[in-house]
Parts: sequence; C-alpha cells; structure tokens
Amino acid sequence: MIFKLFVVAALFGIIASLASAMFCLVKDKGRSNRTVKALSWRIGLSLALFFLLFVGWAAGLIRPHGLYPQNYAPREAPAAPAPRP
Repeated sequence: MIFKLFVVAALFGIIASLASAMFCLVKDKGRSNRTVKALSWRIGLSLALFFLLFVGWAAGLIRPHGLYPQNYAPREAPAAPAPRP
C-alpha cells in the first residue's frame, strides 16, 4: 500500500511541476529560465516514476492486470489438422 502512495505522490509532483511551468511561462512571458527548470523537474520526476514502477514490478510489489478481468479465459486457437499419411 505504501508503494502505491509513493506512485500517487510522484504523479502529484509531476502535475505540480507542470502547473508551475505554466504559471512561470505566463507570468514571465519567456524572459527567465524558471519555465525550463520546472519542465526539467517534470522530466526528472517522470523518469524517476518510471524507474520506481519498474522496480516495484520486478520486486513483486505491483502486478500489471492487463486489459481483461481476472476471471477471463481467452479462447484457444483451433487445433491444426492432422498431417496426411
């Protein structure tokens, strides 16, 4: 559960950094480097989140669930016809 809280906190950090970059862009009108710094933080946080998710998956802390429900059983492919003698 604590791992998922770290993921959510990282997502909120990424959104906050993006909002900060937008605010700096509008307020400074492109005259300072604050927008670039905020966007650099967003990229760094995104990479850290990706690495965190990969480590969590490898450690078994999270499990991808895919597109299908847990009790879904896909249909098997039809068997190939027997070879002729």
